[in-house]
Amino acid sequence: MRAIEVENLRRDFRLRVPRTGGLGPFADVVRPRIRAVTAVDGVSLAIDPGELVAFLGPNGAGKSTTIKILTGILHPTSGRAEVLGLTPWRDRGRLAYRIAAVFGQRSQLWYHLPPRDTFDLLARIYELDPARYRPRISDLIARFEIGPYLDTPVRRLSLGERMRCEVAAAFLHRPEVIFLDEPTIGLDVIARQRIRNLIREVNRDEGTTVFLTSHDTGDVEHVCRRAIIVNHGRIVVDAPIARLKRDALQNRVIRLTFATPVDDLTVLHGEVRRPDPYSASIELDVARSPIDRTIADVVTRYPVQDIAIEEPPLERVIAAIYQRSRDAA
Repeated sequence: MRAIEVENLRRDFRLRVPRTGGLGPFADVVRPRIRAVTAVDGVSLAIDPGELVAFLGPNGAGKSTTIKILTGILHPTSGRAEVLGLTPWRDRGRLAYRIAAVFGQRSQLWYHLPPRDTFDLLARIYELDPARYRPRISDLIARFEIGPYLDTPVRRLSLGERMRCEVAAAFLHRPEVIFLDEPTIGLDVIARQRIRNLIREVNRDEGTTVFLTSHDTGDVEHVCRRAIIVNHGRIVVDAPIARLKRDALQNRVIRLTFATPVDDLTVLHGEVRRPDPYSASIELDVARSPIDRTIADVVTRYPVQDIAIEEPPLERVIAAIYQRSRDAA
């Protein structure tokens, strides 16, 4: 059984379009003008248990609408969706015991209560047996290192401390699938890295399926192995992240360090940058000139001490995919 399976999912919204002019508001009451907007347009995907998947797209691409359908908040206009073999909008009550969601800009923690009280309340909501709950909460407290502020009201916690508690609360009932929407938004570098590592740890130890949306490519690279990119409500790319970085852009950067100063560096192809006489970078279009040929040419003519080949950053790859999908629309 797939963790998530979606086939030809579609969601249309009907929006009122206000009229302008003196009598416009009165006409809107009698005969409103309606415009149909398609937020999700024929999305199909399949995710296996334990996968780490990034669901990416620009603002307005249909990401949030898709997540709301998969968590049972919205009904689709047409199509089929199953999460853990259940139809989210029909079986929302049963599904809630088996999934979890973390939204970076919304909190499931009670603002004036300490995290410990929230955890106890959630244990009752999820009907966790005390014999099962006690070792579970002890494990999460140790894993997420939240013991020092477990009895501090949430309103007094820093954003990083609160997000650790948010993610710990989401994992309390051992969900089989977790939906993460911008889980590191607003966090500093150290807090972001800690949250990413914790998500990977729980996925590794418990086999939790992770469905992540984020505009932070650091989240995507550190947490996920596969990316599904949507635009205008449609999937434009579904591939392993390593393949995306390899295939989406043809440019690579070769960084060179020289044993002795090199005053004049020439290459057959590529753009050369020289920060100083001991180093250089060559940006190369590998479709026109293979990397190995360029490296062989440079090594035979210059005193090369070290070579590093860099792939394009994921942010640049995703931006190129967005641009191509816009151009094709």
